[in-house]
Amino acid sequence: MNKEKISIRFFDDREVRAVWDETNAKWWFSVLDIVAVLTDQNDYSKNRNYWKYLKNKLKKENSEVVSATTQLKILAPDGKKRFSDMLDYNGIVGLGKEFPSKKANRFIEWFTYSDESIDGKSKTKAYALFESSFINSIEVGTTKGLQQIHAYLFGGLYDFAGQIRQKNISKDNFQFAASRFLDATLQQIEAMPDSTFDEIVEKYVEMNIAHPFMEGNGRSTRIWLDLLLKKQLKKCVDWSKIAKKEYMNAMIQSPTNSTILKTLLKNALTQKINDREMFMKGIDYSYYYEEHS
Repeated sequence: MNKEKISIRFFDDREVRAVWDETNAKWWFSVLDIVAVLTDQNDYSKNRNYWKYLKNKLKKENSEVVSATTQLKILAPDGKKRFSDMLDYNGIVGLGKEFPSKKANRFIEWFTYSDESIDGKSKTKAYALFESSFINSIEVGTTKGLQQIHAYLFGGLYDFAGQIRQKNISKDNFQFAASRFLDATLQQIEAMPDSTFDEIVEKYVEMNIAHPFMEGNGRSTRIWLDLLLKKQLKKCVDWSKIAKKEYMNAMIQSPTNSTILKTLLKNALTQKINDREMFMKGIDYSYYYEEHS
């Protein structure tokens, strides 16, 4: 069971969970998660009942959607793993077409393109990092270490993978560190102490202000932060406990006040530093934070 690979994608801030099938080399997606997305319904039993009704209707119509369904164990709302209906990529597209709405069309568009984008490919590389021996050779807490992570995530996708930017960049009227001072800034950040939780978060905040790459800073720096926490405190962040909006707001305020960010991160700390699912879930949330809503 340790080898089970679970992925979470997000559509309109709702989770769509998937389980990797090693034998057939494909993802299986939770039907109930898709039903929740397409009906905009939070109630688990209402979704279950709706799927029951739809399944019977499709069965009578000899729909391939039903025959393509398989059952795999996935976490139920009561916290236990129970068998749940799952569909593969083609099955989900087929199911989406049973919902005649603009939302369903938008969902199918999102679903069919998500894995082929730069983000999708980079996310696959990020998953692979957990299994690679490379993760153990990354320098912890240094600029070089962050460059190693960035090069691994974006190598072959961006020609600047792993390279410190030479241009100035800003986001939402916030100007990141000026490129001509960047080398000196990064040296100062590298020299910052990082033996306590507070020191590590301060270092993380400064690295975010520096924003050393043209693109992909957040995703790389969160892995960099987790490696620091693992090495120094034998802990890492359970990112699934941090809502996107709260995290974004905390990061915006962090250059002048890092208290909110520290509280968020502290409350989400876990000792599951070698847990594969914790790492995978962390990657899912990390990439979700970067999606433009």
